[in-house]
Amino acid sequence: MSTKMDYDVLVVGAGPVGLMLATELQLAGVRVVIVERRTELDTAIKAGAINTASAEAFERRGLLPALEAVEGERRRPSSVGHFGGIQVPADPVDKEDPSLRGRGPAWYVIVPQVEVERILGERAAELGVEVRRGVEVRGFDAEEAGVTVHLQGRDDVRVAWLVGCDGGRSLVRHQAGFEFPGTDPVITGRQAVATVEGAERLGRGWQHTPTGVYVYGPMPGRVRTVELDGPPADREAPVTAAEMEASLRRVSGVDVRVTEVISGTRYTDNARQATTYRRGRVLLCGDAAHVHSPFSGQGLNLGIGDAVNLGWKLGATVQGWAPEGLLDTYTSERHPIGAWVLDWTRAQVAVMRGDAYSRALRGVVTDFLGTRLSDHTHEGRSLLVDLAGDDRLAALAKPYAGRLELVRGRSDGAGVSGLLVRPDGFVAWASADGASDSAGLEAALTRWLGDDTGRSN
Repeated sequence: MSTKMDYDVLVVGAGPVGLMLATELQLAGVRVVIVERRTELDTAIKAGAINTASAEAFERRGLLPALEAVEGERRRPSSVGHFGGIQVPADPVDKEDPSLRGRGPAWYVIVPQVEVERILGERAAELGVEVRRGVEVRGFDAEEAGVTVHLQGRDDVRVAWLVGCDGGRSLVRHQAGFEFPGTDPVITGRQAVATVEGAERLGRGWQHTPTGVYVYGPMPGRVRTVELDGPPADREAPVTAAEMEASLRRVSGVDVRVTEVISGTRYTDNARQATTYRRGRVLLCGDAAHVHSPFSGQGLNLGIGDAVNLGWKLGATVQGWAPEGLLDTYTSERHPIGAWVLDWTRAQVAVMRGDAYSRALRGVVTDFLGTRLSDHTHEGRSLLVDLAGDDRLAALAKPYAGRLELVRGRSDGAGVSGLLVRPDGFVAWASADGASDSAGLEAALTRWLGDDTGRSN
């Protein structure tokens, strides 16, 4: 079928999620094109860091050094994030906890979203991904055999698969008829890089007040406010200096002046999620599949996770070797994580309120508060890790040449002698007995990499 198509996959949106997905597909040998209505990189102020899961995804593809080079130009703060404005300090975090042990450099990286997008754009160019900027999708016709995409002022494009990475107001999601239930917004958030006179009188770090929450810094001129009086009348209008000043005064009670807004955005806590991430040959990824408040940069990180999960599965489907039902595991694996993040962001709004109950909740929350494989994952293949020198694992891996790489190492004493690691970094099989659990390994290989029947041994 692909020989009759202009491309195997068309990705709508060249933000970080669309770029990450396209590079994953390109590594899988898929003919992919990105269309993006913007002509230039989006420089609006957005997420300020990537979490451990995202950093590990970049490390697996050899991109972590580029991110660390950007981070090296900035001072790392003393916290590793926040929950509803409650700082999570770095020092008490136990890196020997089983969930953090051996994370190495991919633990927490302070890099603005615009730099993440720039680095991914450069990577896409290096791999030869075609990116069409200044091109807008005006509609599409999805059929059983493929999708015809209608571009504004351009010829139609025929593709086997269409993926919407086009944000919270996704045209792809809307036209394909995805259900998008959730909760309505109750806050107006504003963030800006601005010139603020009297900033020295503002409190440092996240400040909770009876009228909302504000934070100034850590970078000079960055200011954020959260007011709990409902959503804005117009999210798209430019954020003016007068508006930012009025909001900051209302929340902080400090007589400051905002004389210039260099970059500003508004946001709400509208929290919605598509009931499925796939309808036929149309899929959703990133904010197109789920929206919520941007607290802690959850949107960027959740979207990167979507992209690395979908990329290899859709690539396997295009190449024709995907096991039955593989593509459907994209929704079954990522949807619960998206639902969890939506509740996580809702909970942050709850602790931000100025009433006595939220103040008590903030106090409770405040009180609560190896072998590296990334060098072998730059090509986007699965890994079969032999930690016991078991030649039988090599024999089981051989039929999957091109999809699977055998990596040999030594056990760290954790009682594991063999691992099957998917291209998105998740462990699909683990055993203390290595190839002695051949039935379990073969079942995992078949589920995630297809049936090897007929392949050369």
